[in-house]
Amino acid sequence: MSVLNQKMTNYRWTICALVFFATTINYIDRQVLGLLKSTLETSLNWSESDYSHVVMAFQLAYALGLLFVGRVIDKIGTKVGYFLSLLGWSLAAMVHGLAHNTFTFGAARAALGVTEAGNFPSANKTIAEWFPKKERALATGIYNSGANIGAIVAPLCVPWIALNWGWEWAFVLTGAIGLVWLIFWWFGYKTPADKLKEQKISQAEYDFIHSDKDDTPEKTEPETSGDAEKNSKISWGWLLKFRQTWSFFFGKFLTDPIWWFFLFWLPSFLEGENKSKILAAYPNGLPDGIILDDVLKELTNFQSLFSSTPLLDKIAVSGLIIWPIALAVAYTISTIGSVFGGWLPKYLINRGNAVYRARMTSMFLYALIPLTMLAAQYLGHINTWYTVIVIGMAMAAHQAWSANIFTTVSDMFPKRAVASVTGIGGMAGAAGGMLIAWAAGLLLDHYKALGTIETGYGIMFIICSLAYLLAWIIMKALVPKYKSITV
Repeated sequence: MSVLNQKMTNYRWTICALVFFATTINYIDRQVLGLLKSTLETSLNWSESDYSHVVMAFQLAYALGLLFVGRVIDKIGTKVGYFLSLLGWSLAAMVHGLAHNTFTFGAARAALGVTEAGNFPSANKTIAEWFPKKERALATGIYNSGANIGAIVAPLCVPWIALNWGWEWAFVLTGAIGLVWLIFWWFGYKTPADKLKEQKISQAEYDFIHSDKDDTPEKTEPETSGDAEKNSKISWGWLLKFRQTWSFFFGKFLTDPIWWFFLFWLPSFLEGENKSKILAAYPNGLPDGIILDDVLKELTNFQSLFSSTPLLDKIAVSGLIIWPIALAVAYTISTIGSVFGGWLPKYLINRGNAVYRARMTSMFLYALIPLTMLAAQYLGHINTWYTVIVIGMAMAAHQAWSANIFTTVSDMFPKRAVASVTGIGGMAGAAGGMLIAWAAGLLLDHYKALGTIETGYGIMFIICSLAYLLAWIIMKALVPKYKSITV
């Protein structure tokens, strides 16, 4: 069969599936802490600030990890780099089950952070190696939706494991899932060139993967040739000379913290909504024999949907929710945004729009959606589910935004610099996450002491709603027109 008539294989989507499952595992392991926040605060006597310090330990290690992990992955290759990263974070997640105070939890979170830092640089580099630019946003949106799937699965199983077997086993069992993925990755991943030699992909698919033609490149330094160019190192100092790097840096610094806030505080917020409604219905105390914490535990167990609950049947409170189910619904909504976020710019490109114009137009639309969070608490007074839907829409917008901001790196930088630039931006996002965790701890402790913690959450929602529009304005100001970087 001639190359011209050869049918194009689709092995690249198998690779995308592997990255999707790795990201799913990443977010299952990452979310366990937030789902057990109330349990751990009670068991370990944590304040909001204590909890925020544990969160910050993760984010500091994550940020520091991203300073070097991208360069390591660029050096040792995607296959080995991804393998070592996921092995490390699986073991670190399991070690949480041995931690029993703030310091040891912080140490376990730091170990998780530095190893999980390898996920997105590895994933982004994998997509750059296996997909042409026209498909990267869609592929990135699909693998990035793994974060949402992990966030959907986790609340449906982690609280149940903790209630029935103890919170320690919730960390151990979820951490062990990653060890299974390692087998599929090690035997399933190779470069397109290697897969072509093995006849796992056709010449047509290989040519399609390498079908990009650069737009007018921005020459940045005298050209080298042959092995000298291939082996030359790309330093952070060199990358930081370009506005494209700083555009990605500030885009991640301002918007990643919003996702971190949802990840670590949304479960507590939703549980707090239940508590507020119960206390409002019984200002003079619950009926004799009924303990508030026991009622809240029943509202944690999703099995309450399918069987009668002795305590809930004895109180008359409207608007209560099984918060793990509500959390799963919010993340389900966000999954739709992740996939749609990759589809829209592809649609605009196919309609004749330039890549950068399509990307930034899509991101502007996504930046407007989180503004609906300004009404989140008002809607919650009517029905908590309205708040869940609004927050779910904002999370969907974040995932759509994220699918495209990752792709701006592979659009404008050579493939061998993609992981390094992704690491720089990821480090910025983690640093922003530390700031929002610190602010949330202080703010919520302050208003909790005043008995009006909902005011603290209201302030946080205002910050979350405005961050994306500010990030888009800065990114557009730094890179008003598309320019690719060549080495």
